[in-house]
Amino acid sequence: MSDFQLIVIGAGPGGYTAALHAAKRGLKTACVEYREAGGTCLNRGCVPTKALLHASQVYKEAQNAAAIGVTVDGVGVDLPAMFAHKNQITGKLSAGIEGLFKSAKVTYLRGRGSIPKEGVVAVTAADGTVTEYTADNILIATGSVPSMPPIKGLDLPGVLTSDEILEGAEKLYDSIVIIGGGVIGGEFATFYSDLGVKVTVVEALDRMLPTLDKDLGTGLAMALKKQGVSVFTGAMVKEIAPAEGGLTVNFETAKGPGSAFGEVVLCAIGRKPYFDGLFTGEVKAEAGKGITVNEKFATSIPGIYAIGDVSSKIQLAHVAAAQGTACVDWICDKENHMDLNLVPSCIYCRPEIAGVGMNDAQAKEAGIEVKVGKCVMGANARTMIEDPGRSFMKIIARADDHKLIGASFMCSRATDMISEIAQAIANGLTAEDLLAAMRPHPTFEEAMGEALEDLVDKLNK
Repeated sequence: MSDFQLIVIGAGPGGYTAALHAAKRGLKTACVEYREAGGTCLNRGCVPTKALLHASQVYKEAQNAAAIGVTVDGVGVDLPAMFAHKNQITGKLSAGIEGLFKSAKVTYLRGRGSIPKEGVVAVTAADGTVTEYTADNILIATGSVPSMPPIKGLDLPGVLTSDEILEGAEKLYDSIVIIGGGVIGGEFATFYSDLGVKVTVVEALDRMLPTLDKDLGTGLAMALKKQGVSVFTGAMVKEIAPAEGGLTVNFETAKGPGSAFGEVVLCAIGRKPYFDGLFTGEVKAEAGKGITVNEKFATSIPGIYAIGDVSSKIQLAHVAAAQGTACVDWICDKENHMDLNLVPSCIYCRPEIAGVGMNDAQAKEAGIEVKVGKCVMGANARTMIEDPGRSFMKIIARADDHKLIGASFMCSRATDMISEIAQAIANGLTAEDLLAAMRPHPTFEEAMGEALEDLVDKLNK
């Protein structure tokens, strides 16, 4: 008889969600983690960046408070205090996960997990002690680490990853160059520009947020430029070189060479699956960039599964959590009802950005005739009150049956509202179905009703 029915390696969103769900399903479960419970998302990613973005937004609003009749004297930035606040939040959440493990009777094994052979997990503690545990099933949820491309000078002092920035800073930089105009780059550009840092973003592709709707990437670039950020798109970085007081990033564009100076450089071009040292014996799962899995997250080794960033093409915490739940259900021969292909994307810049399903360009590429409803939110009361900048909603439906297939939002609370569209798509609702609901006034969500009205009018012409 095995020590456990399931051992999960990694206590990030995918791992801890899977472990808790397995315990709920009645499996004797253990979870292995060598760092803090909560993984990258909670400790070095999603949560700490949002905590810092909230702090920078409060500072920015305090600076501009006189415009709405509020006088604030002596407003300033205490960066160590900001990071201490961030650490307090992540610490509480991490401790909360450990508490959930205890309540659910999930055995929490502290140490680095590895797989020496089928059905065995070795846990190496901080003191080097190795303990082996047997398991009927093993679930790999080891996540990802920042990706560092082969750019000359990327190993110079002062070139940082998001992990290193989120560990804390003693002082506020005068300037920063961010390589990468995706989610990570956009959020850090917002944070540092809020605090008065000179920010430059260098993106290799022709627009920011290249995987999302074109209007979202264009809108983010416009918003950042309005905040004083220099944005270079279609700019391929060739070299990072030392310079007096910092570093110079040299890049090439269609118009010729360019350069940007920063006290530090943030490499924010994405993350890569992390499974170094995981398979220590003769048995090794098939892998490319990440561990290869089938539709039920089974690897090439019987009884071993993988979820989240280590195996998924989409590296998001909510994807990992959903996959963890689904994988456990399949292990238990239970049905899982979640649509794992319908993934909301969220960027916590200002205004917020969110998208789900297809955009109109993707629909055209797939040969689907669509109609697009749009509301530019200049006349929306809540938007006028908060003044987050240019805001809009786009909602997309099939021209034939009017079923919703996607949406792109750039507005306040976009990340909270996008789930309504995801729910509608998952349940096959039409534009008319979603328009049937009354939306309260004054809210940001009123704009969704206007976008749907525009969409229904176009569908019925």
